[in-house]
Amino acid sequence: MTAPEGRVLVRVRAALGARGRRDEGAAAVEFAIVSLLLFTIVFGIIEFSLLLRDHVAATSAVRTGARIAAASPAAGKCTPVNGTTCPSSRPPALAQAAADAIQRQGTALPRNSIDELWVYKANASGLPGTATTWASATCSTNCVKYRWVDANARFTYQSGTWDTSQVNACIGSSDAVGVYLKATHTFLTGLFGSTAGVSDFAVMQFEPLQSDQCSPGAHP
Repeated sequence: MTAPEGRVLVRVRAALGARGRRDEGAAAVEFAIVSLLLFTIVFGIIEFSLLLRDHVAATSAVRTGARIAAASPAAGKCTPVNGTTCPSSRPPALAQAAADAIQRQGTALPRNSIDELWVYKANASGLPGTATTWASATCSTNCVKYRWVDANARFTYQSGTWDTSQVNACIGSSDAVGVYLKATHTFLTGLFGSTAGVSDFAVMQFEPLQSDQCSPGAHP
């Protein structure tokens, strides 16, 4: 091999070595980008699966509560059960029955994530009072609000009134009862924020009573 050929070979090897190092560096950068994207996708699937779980749990809970409340239009006011006491306002027994049913059934929602439960007389929009959107809805008249209390492991009355003796439970014209549950979902990783609101509601017509008991004022 002549001297010029040797110098050319050395330059070629040097160029190939530099190219190899550049390729290794580019591969490392590409791996980091792809790994970050992959981990984001995986954590995203986990996070939104858990969020979906909470939405499904809220839906199941309100349907359970609405079904129990709708079956009890003549239950009257709250009465003590198993040593419990009723609030001085004595909210309707059907509302407490709905809250107790959700409590007994349990829910996939973490208990400390539940913010409040409403049981209310539903209007034509399925909302309490005269509200047409949940943003404008309040729970006061013909609506009872409960809050989950971890120390008692049960829903506890918070506010609101409803004289259910005025419920119309006649065939063809019965009132409707709604149950609304609001909770706060906490994300695990924080990649998509820290929390997200979870809520749902269910509305059912009251099961009819006998004709001599179905009118407002004709039952407890």
